[in-house]
Amino acid sequence: MLQRNDVVVFGITGAAVVAAGVLHFMGANDVLRFVVAAAALSLLAMSVSNGTEHVGEYLSPGATGVLQSALGNLPELLVCAFSLRAGLIQVVQGALIGSILGNSLLVLGIAIFVGGVKHGRQTFDAESPRMIVSLMMLAVAAFSIPTLAYELHTPASAHEVPLSAACAVLLLVVFFASLPFSLSADPQRSLRHAAQPATGAGHWPLGLAVTVLVLASAGAAVVSEWFVEALEPAIEALHISQAFAGIVVVAIAGNAVENVAGIRLAAKNRPDYAMSVILNSSLLIALVVAPALVLLSFVLGGPVLTLVVPPLLIAALLLTTLTSAIIVNDGETIWIEGVALIGLYVIIAASFWWG
Repeated sequence: MLQRNDVVVFGITGAAVVAAGVLHFMGANDVLRFVVAAAALSLLAMSVSNGTEHVGEYLSPGATGVLQSALGNLPELLVCAFSLRAGLIQVVQGALIGSILGNSLLVLGIAIFVGGVKHGRQTFDAESPRMIVSLMMLAVAAFSIPTLAYELHTPASAHEVPLSAACAVLLLVVFFASLPFSLSADPQRSLRHAAQPATGAGHWPLGLAVTVLVLASAGAAVVSEWFVEALEPAIEALHISQAFAGIVVVAIAGNAVENVAGIRLAAKNRPDYAMSVILNSSLLIALVVAPALVLLSFVLGGPVLTLVVPPLLIAALLLTTLTSAIIVNDGETIWIEGVALIGLYVIIAASFWWG
């Protein structure tokens, strides 16, 4: 059942959501509204993290990762959709790539570092992570081909919109084709959890965990709109570029669920679940959120989103995917590998500080 700490977190989260709503409807200072909305999103993410962790007691690592990533990326999808409607296309492109960079480098790096410092060398089943990074290479190609066709002025450069739409449809098809593998990951562990449901004092009943997930996700959907409305004036007030805001600020705020959940799981010496949550989040952004936004942009009323992005973003995405593949290939991690991932993220983020 619920513990005292859980009740305190829910209370603080509710207060943050109310504060964000009051500041939004009162038309308070733009930066203040932006900061409070971002804090509310992060706290809602923590509630989603807690709920998913308890639901994970009844599921396999693969199914837990898919569930966590799907709900965790809902705020990201909504933030990007509202930003597209507002015409902030650089923010959207930066947020999509930045979310992948943030999860695959920053969050994974922190999780590996924390888990390594606390528990030493951590081992995990590498089959599912290897599949995920293989699919990520397809996503890199889906971004690269339209970009290269445009930058190299090939005959396809005049057809970037239909080419991007075709790539988006293909990515969605590949995602649905990959679901059976993801959901069946480690079936023996799933059977053990199903046979021994969590009934201890520190565990939630399944119905309570699902209720928390639904309510926190719905709250994140509402707060996301307030967050975006304060985003553009906050960018101007803080004198930062749209590219940096998307790649770092929006990406981290929109993926706070994975930031919390993956690191906590690694700290609890559950590297299988941590890898599944973090890497599945990057995969869902690449195979679901990005292509869905491309297709939704045709009906949102703002500019049409294409997969033609700045070449530096493509280079960063490729380096990220290759580095992640090297890290997870052997099925074990040590803390210094986490430091290397964090360092690469800082280098990439710094390159976009000026736009």
